[in-house]
Amino acid sequence: MTSSIGQSIDALCSEQGLDRDMVIEAMKDAVKAAARKQFRNQDKTGDSIQVDWNNEEGMIEISVQKTVVEEVENPSAELSLTDAQEMAGDEIEVGDMLLIPLPQEEMGRIAAQTAKQILVQKVREAIREKVYDEYIDRKGELINGMVKRFERGDIIIDLGNNLEAVLPRSEQSRGELWNQGERVRVVIVDVSKEQKGQQIKVSRASSELIKRLFEMEVPEIYDETVVIKSAVREPGDRAKIAVASNEKDVDPVGACVGMKGSRVQSIIKELRGEKIDIIEWSDEPSVFAANALSPAKVSQVRITDINNRQMEVIVGEDQLSLAIGKKGQNVRLATRLVGWDINIVSEDVLKKEIALQMGQMMASGEAVPITALQGVSANQAETLAEKGITDVEALASTSLDDLVEYLDVSLDEAESILSSAAAIVEAKNLQIGETGAVEGPEESEADGETAQESTDQPADAAAEIQAEELEPSADVEAAEAETSEPASDETDVAAAEDEPAAEPEDAEAAIGEDAATAENEQEKDSNVEDGSASPTAD
Repeated sequence: MTSSIGQSIDALCSEQGLDRDMVIEAMKDAVKAAARKQFRNQDKTGDSIQVDWNNEEGMIEISVQKTVVEEVENPSAELSLTDAQEMAGDEIEVGDMLLIPLPQEEMGRIAAQTAKQILVQKVREAIREKVYDEYIDRKGELINGMVKRFERGDIIIDLGNNLEAVLPRSEQSRGELWNQGERVRVVIVDVSKEQKGQQIKVSRASSELIKRLFEMEVPEIYDETVVIKSAVREPGDRAKIAVASNEKDVDPVGACVGMKGSRVQSIIKELRGEKIDIIEWSDEPSVFAANALSPAKVSQVRITDINNRQMEVIVGEDQLSLAIGKKGQNVRLATRLVGWDINIVSEDVLKKEIALQMGQMMASGEAVPITALQGVSANQAETLAEKGITDVEALASTSLDDLVEYLDVSLDEAESILSSAAAIVEAKNLQIGETGAVEGPEESEADGETAQESTDQPADAAAEIQAEELEPSADVEAAEAETSEPASDETDVAAAEDEPAAEPEDAEAAIGEDAATAENEQEKDSNVEDGSASPTAD
């Protein structure tokens, strides 16, 4: 039994890498806790119970410490002189301390189980403390493991030496599928002291993984000839890594790519096909941003707010979708890599804005020199002035062939210059049209008042004409007074005209009355003509 306990301690220390003295102390604490419960009749408080390890015999010794007194008042802590002399001899005196051995055989199954539980807990705490001390300084380190099992989406990685690590679902790369027993490379991201679960947390989605893989594959990075400045990833899709060289003769990008891409291809294979953009780092933010948007080609970079780290990147229309990337992935990764907010602007949109501003200047009367156009230098402006082209409008009206002949440029360059000039003239005309549209409502208001007055005058004239038509009898009588007496038939007609019309009883009668009135008016007109012609007949 004695050799069995010693051998068990040695095996435990060898397997878990624990200190032997620490295991013995844990065993002593466990046995003492069990003995305090077992020997309550010897010591109610359990403070006087002692547990020692006999290294020679390799066994645990349990004893209770008591003080020798004349009269015993506390049996759990005191022993009479007579009993003490019987146990230890006549040399014992009052006040001496005696260690009285306790029989281990009296410790039953419950006490042994209690000691076992405490011992296991103590050893487990010691193991976790050892693991924490060993791995807390290894954060970001690349380690190899084997897929052991799956737990609710998490992958448990066997690191060897009875040590496990957890690969959470959130730290797994999208699109990667693993099988049990398959070897995997992971990077340590966290180490905890919690009693439950695995202490070591690893990742396949961290940007540290790609850094460690490049360190393994590229000797220049390992010996610090080439330095990885920063790296960002969207696991499973694309990654960007910025590198710089400490030596002028070493190309950092070429060193990472390798001969025919051999170095970077092995890393892509390890990451299951994830695309990697290797970018040369620069301390100039505008240059670094232009490189970070690779594979898109950048025309210009403008820093808009240096305090808030904001910039505008101008790209051609054919490079716009490439710069933004799929669902904004390329510009999103570039923003994280550079550390600045990047706003992608199309070159065509910028040209339209500049043309609009120049058109507004021309509309307000300000002069816009030809050199303000993109692609027109000062010498070319002088050449155009010699040909009589001194402003943007004259340039816009110039033919393409003439411009090529004047400036000795290619057709594409001449077409670009003419399109810029035409855009400015169009913006000017648009601005002038908007200004006229604003002044138009004021003029239309005055025109409306004049039109209202002219409308009132014809209404009065129409009323006078209607009154003249309704009273024709006065004119007829005046004409008859100047001429001879009319015939009896004419008198009867005049009398009939003077008689008022009867009121219509219904709508049909009213319509008939209107028709009769119209006929009477025609007869009156004929009578007037006859009256004016009668003196000539006489």
